[in-house]
Amino acid sequence: MTTPRPATPATGPIILFDAECVLCSANARFVLERDRKAVFRLASMQGEVGRSLYRRHGMDPNDPASLLVVDGERMRRDSDAVLSIYERLGFPWSLVRVFRIVPAALRDPVYLLVARHRYRLFGRRDTCWVAPQRYRDRIL
Repeated sequence: MTTPRPATPATGPIILFDAECVLCSANARFVLERDRKAVFRLASMQGEVGRSLYRRHGMDPNDPASLLVVDGERMRRDSDAVLSIYERLGFPWSLVRVFRIVPAALRDPVYLLVARHRYRLFGRRDTCWVAPQRYRDRIL
């Protein structure tokens, strides 16, 4: 089994997620557990880093309906962000790339429908999710 390498502040894409959303937090944990090469770092939309990155990319941090993946100056959002994450997790998760044949104009409305109703469908935490200690070096 490969030991994940520690992330440094200057490496790897950053996943901005809603740490109050049960679904989003479960997805964040899922990614951390399967990201064997420690490619991704995570930042909560509610935190200082997340809010700053939202603003830097012209988005309102007080209306976080979109999952973002920021890699340097490149930003992906909505269904493109989800696909870009899973494509980098390796097999079998990388098989999601087949959904790239569906245009974003069709994928994103489905993503946004779930995002808009995520608290009602999956629940909302009273406090932000905190990553297990073994992943803390990858949380910004």
